[in-house]
Amino acid sequence: MHGDGPGPWQASGAQPRASRLLPLALSATIYALPRSSREDKRRYSRPMRYKDYYKIMGVARDASQEDIKRAYRKLARKYHPDVSKEKDAEEKFKELQEANEVLKDPEKRAAYDQLGADWRPGQDFRPPPDWGKGFEFSRGRGSAEGLGGFSDFFSELFGDRSPFGGGRTQGPGAGRAGRGGFAAAGQDHVARVEIDLEDAFHGSSRSIELRSPEMTTDGHVVVKPRTLRVSIPAGVTEGQQIRLAGQGSPGIGGGPPGNLFLEVSLRPHPLYKVDGRDITLTLPIAPWEAALGESVSVPTLGGPVDMKLPAGAHAGQKLRLRGRGLPGPTPGDQFVVLEIVLPPDSPRAREFFEQMKRELPFDARAGLGG
Repeated sequence: MHGDGPGPWQASGAQPRASRLLPLALSATIYALPRSSREDKRRYSRPMRYKDYYKIMGVARDASQEDIKRAYRKLARKYHPDVSKEKDAEEKFKELQEANEVLKDPEKRAAYDQLGADWRPGQDFRPPPDWGKGFEFSRGRGSAEGLGGFSDFFSELFGDRSPFGGGRTQGPGAGRAGRGGFAAAGQDHVARVEIDLEDAFHGSSRSIELRSPEMTTDGHVVVKPRTLRVSIPAGVTEGQQIRLAGQGSPGIGGGPPGNLFLEVSLRPHPLYKVDGRDITLTLPIAPWEAALGESVSVPTLGGPVDMKLPAGAHAGQKLRLRGRGLPGPTPGDQFVVLEIVLPPDSPRAREFFEQMKRELPFDARAGLGG
């Protein structure tokens, strides 16, 4: 197989087809998701200040939901800007609103608790790389990110573009009245899951474990594991969603259950970088392979292939193997970036290089002038 010369990236923008799953696996459909994983990485790269919501609310970490509700009402009366004479009442009221937005919601609170109790207020903070992964939560609640000018800390963890943001899929189905009374579809759930690139290429059947927040009878929030066996369709890409029908919340009054959406995240791969359906591999080659344009074996997700190098290939040159990326209606390509590697240092290698130095009239920096 011959590599194409340098050319533009051609990531497919086509919508993926719905895939039927293997026996014993849950019924699923793939959906495209507009948010880019690279966008998440950029957002998570900037530091911010940690906020201790329990300290702001004046409650213990093991407080019940009723304790949190009482504490909020008390402090809201104390710091409300319209009636309070406290110093910095407006700022404290805003902090209180933000803390309450997280702690009153069992799902947000359970996720916040996963950060641990060792952080200090005001400490530099970045969300963990796996923030939100494997955490199951309900959809359709919307986000309160813009209601009170909440902090960057809140926006990164729970804002519209976070795993816990609202508005990306429909929430519970519309209610309907029937002979048996009111009925409504259950609420949809979503969870971000991480898979291997090989699974995305070949498709696979995998057991995944999700963490589901639940509230106990005494008003405390606990996280319970849930294991599902799921078929991963071949060609799924970063940020797409796999819908598992009927795996959300139960319906009301005989209504159908909601769905569970698994948002796909690809684990970093030791060889390949991924952009949509395209993948890129850095390929080490010997100086003589580059100079003579020899055929070399190139790893691909579908197995090794032979690629003919152009004579005089140079370091950093990008070649293309068409259709060797992730499968799909328009398969992705594999790009091969050449890296010229010198042989190990030895008397014989030095002898050859000394001979080249003497016999080849070559100035590597001739184009620099001067």
